[in-house]
Amino acid sequence: MGFTVYDAVVISDIHLGSANCQAKYLVHFLESVRRGPMTTKRLILNGDVFDSIDFRRLKKQHWRILSTLRKLSDEIEIIWINGNHDGPAEIVSHLLGVTCTDEIIIHSGNARILFLHGHRFDEFISRYPLVTWVADRIYNFLQKIDKSHYFAKLAKRKSKMFLRCAKKIEADSTKYAAKIGCDVVCCGHTHLPVANTMGSIQYYNSGCWTEKPCHYLTVLDGVVELRSYTEALSVEVVDPVEPVGPTGSMPSVL
Repeated sequence: MGFTVYDAVVISDIHLGSANCQAKYLVHFLESVRRGPMTTKRLILNGDVFDSIDFRRLKKQHWRILSTLRKLSDEIEIIWINGNHDGPAEIVSHLLGVTCTDEIIIHSGNARILFLHGHRFDEFISRYPLVTWVADRIYNFLQKIDKSHYFAKLAKRKSKMFLRCAKKIEADSTKYAAKIGCDVVCCGHTHLPVANTMGSIQYYNSGCWTEKPCHYLTVLDGVVELRSYTEALSVEVVDPVEPVGPTGSMPSVL
């Protein structure tokens, strides 16, 4: 019986070292990449693998994730795209022996697919660091008191500030992708899983691993799919395409 080998599997916004990192789920997911059934030619880490470069905050499961990535790097290609939390690329490169870059284009089927974290298009976090810090604390508090993360996600979707930043990031990233001749752009940074195929340039966001359910992208023969992951059920689910307008970064979680 044959099995699928993806051109790429994409995850982002793990935030190792943060209390909200869903490390248990990710350990299980990475083992499925390493041993099947999530076989892939390359694993793309689309930014913010770390919450900060303070290794004292890493817990046992966080170190296990890094160890698994190190082992995977001997078996498949791993590309680490720099996020705004990741720190100097040299640290990451020497730590895991992976390729670090600010963006990458891969060819899959007939599509040119651009991957970048997306924070370069988010002017809010540099203009309003104090507001970003306060919003981040509120978001973390909501996640702490509600393990389902329902209220934290609801707060994102009701925030006008969030929606404005979201619109800008998606618009700017798709404009940039068109400029350099790409058909699809895949970002992280936003913590919001999105599959928007309505425009001339398709836009995807791989969500995050700090909320439940966790999300990721698969790429096969030019087709990008947004999926959710639930370790308890050991299942992967193809999420329906969201026929919505631009969505994007949430200052309170970045």
